Amino acid sequence: MAAYQRVGDLLDPASTVLLTVECQRGVVGPDAALPELARAARSSGALGNVARLVAAAHRGGVQVIHAVAERRPDGRGASRNARLFRAAERLPVRQLSGSTAVRIAPPVEVAEEDLVVRRLHGLSPLGATGMDALLRNLGCRTLVVTGVSANVAIPNTVFDAVNLGYTAVVPADAIAGVPAAYTAAVIRHTLSLVATITTTDEMLGLLAPPRRGRPQ
Repeated sequence: MAAYQRVGDLLDPASTVLLTVECQRGVVGPDAALPELARAARSSGALGNVARLVAAAHRGGVQVIHAVAERRPDGRGASRNARLFRAAERLPVRQLSGSTAVRIAPPVEVAEEDLVVRRLHGLSPLGATGMDALLRNLGCRTLVVTGVSANVAIPNTVFDAVNLGYTAVVPADAIAGVPAAYTAAVIRHTLSLVATITTTDEMLGLLAPPRRGRPQ
């Protein structure tokens, strides 16, 4: 476990990518499809912390990728092989391509240099979406995973990242799931075994170190 203790050793801006997972209006916005998850993301401060990390990455020249889950209005290509997918088809807010629901939710800001990767199927943004190729082309070695949910997408993303050879870093206060106790349990008993667990405050200084004043 010692290799996972020093997050600062893992964060080289040239080989680090900050990933936001499903931080979209239809998931964590005020009119989200899953209000309980949206409330958890906001009341816990997780969404605000994602926004702080994204802003720091922009300042520090660290690449940001936003992973968005969506579906075509006709449902073509969508997964239907799990209860979760079938339930999503019946939700009052659907994550339809081109709709407001799939836009990144405030206060997270999208910069011109950010990449947005959209998926029509599966549980993870790294699952046959082309993101792996993008990360390799960017020279990524460390993937910082933020967003929702700690129930499904976040663990899937971390596992996929590790299986593909990336080093995963998870700011524990920048992910959310339901109930809150489950999120804490997943971090402690699962994610900590395969990823370096850190906090937003620790990450901020590493993504965008404070500039030193001019010598007097």
